[in-house]
Amino acid sequence: MKYSFHPEALEEYLNAVSYYADISHRLAESFIKAIETGIENIITSPEAWQIVEEEVRRHLIYRFPFGIYFCIEDDRVFIYAIMHLSRHPDYWKGRHQSA
Repeated sequence: MKYSFHPEALEEYLNAVSYYADISHRLAESFIKAIETGIENIITSPEAWQIVEEEVRRHLIYRFPFGIYFCIEDDRVFIYAIMHLSRHPDYWKGRHQSA
C-alpha cells in the first residue's frame, strides 16, 4: 500500500524535524525514525488504528507527543496531519473536508 501527505501535514512533519534538529541531530533522527515506523505500521495494518472522526484514524507515536492522522482511500493511505498532541484536536479537520 502506498501513502501520501496532505501538503500541510508534510509541512508539519518538516517543521517538527527542523525543531528537533535545532535541539540535537540525534533527536531529529529519532523523530524521523519514529514517524517512518508509524507510517510502516499504518501501511501494514491500516484498519488497526483508532477512528477519531468519521473514517479518519490516529496512530500515536512512541516517545514523541505526536499523532499521525490518516484515512484509507482505495489502495493508499492519505495522511492529513502530523499533529503535536498539545494542539487543538480539531485544527486539521478542514483538510479532511477539502480533500
